Amino acid sequence: MDETHSIGETSRSTGHSILERLGVIPLINAGGPNTKHSGSRPRPESVEAMNAMSEVFVDLEELLLAAGNEIALLTGNEAATVTSGASGGLVVQAAAAMAKDDPAHISQLPITDGMPNELIIQRGHRFVYDHLYLAPGSRFVEVGRTTDCTIEEIDAAIGPNTAALIHLESPYKEKTGVPLTELSDLAHTHGLPVLADCASMLPPRENLTKYTRQGADLVSFSGGKAVRGPQSTGFLVGKTEWIEYARLNNAPNPGVTRAQKVSKEEIAGLLAALKVFTEIDEKEETKNYLTQMNFIVDQIAEIPGLSAKVTHDYDHYIPHAVIVLNKDWKGPTYSEIAERLKAGSPRIYTATDYRDPAQCMWIDPLNLQDGEVEIVATQLRELLIKGASGF
Repeated sequence: MDETHSIGETSRSTGHSILERLGVIPLINAGGPNTKHSGSRPRPESVEAMNAMSEVFVDLEELLLAAGNEIALLTGNEAATVTSGASGGLVVQAAAAMAKDDPAHISQLPITDGMPNELIIQRGHRFVYDHLYLAPGSRFVEVGRTTDCTIEEIDAAIGPNTAALIHLESPYKEKTGVPLTELSDLAHTHGLPVLADCASMLPPRENLTKYTRQGADLVSFSGGKAVRGPQSTGFLVGKTEWIEYARLNNAPNPGVTRAQKVSKEEIAGLLAALKVFTEIDEKEETKNYLTQMNFIVDQIAEIPGLSAKVTHDYDHYIPHAVIVLNKDWKGPTYSEIAERLKAGSPRIYTATDYRDPAQCMWIDPLNLQDGEVEIVATQLRELLIKGASGF
């Protein structure tokens, strides 16, 4: 078969040659591990582990149990299990909270007759992906306001149909409201679990145990993003009892999460990536990211009508180059700048705030390879200089 017409002949193909055959133009990912723009670059160890696992067959339940034990050991938690991404973990969390280990309840989801199905969530913790919690048939009970909430309001909302309390840890949540430690104390007083979505909160590594130490019973992390395993993987960590409920409600078992399969290759890739993530020199990695982002900021800082700085904090632990257009800026909006960069050659993906694209834009170094920082800086500088003149 002619190699130019066969996507299957990967031994003689590259990513660029495959995309060329398909008529798809690649891009430089300077916006971070957004799934729409291919997530993050898998670690070489992850790719190697996936290839190795493709050569063998295994009882998947046995592999998942062993993988969960290894994840718990690597992360320093009581127990763990693999999920189909952090979002898949939210579905599993909710199913586990409602059905627990009852075979009849597990099999009837998303029909929730005869079981508690309410998830209490602070309004300030609502976010674009939280509907995944509703997939197995649960429903939200919202409390408080988008700007604040009290422990008394949450306590008053708890009733016989309450299955769990939800906590979001994210750069995009409102910082006011009831903190996780207080939420956990309240939930456990009522015999309820706390389900935490912490998909974007790695690094730092210490967060692998931070939220379970603060009382969360099930915490969902991404196995892609900064862990840099397969983008389609995630993992739950938490209390042994609740991880077992999650495992029983998760694929490959029959039930509402059956479609959320994770292959043996992906499991192996996740384990390999997570091992590297827990062992890598985090300070040195951060130092390299700071150097890259400071370089970009230095190239654009003097352009009139904007300000640029490097942000490195709890919410954005990986340093970002953040660009803010001032009131006297004459050029294109953030979204227009991002679109022009994406339409350029080479194409460059940058990030804007999905909640309000008029706030700022930023560069994330996670996926940038050798030489790409300079390309991004040059393209961005040229575009912003033109923009400052009103073009």
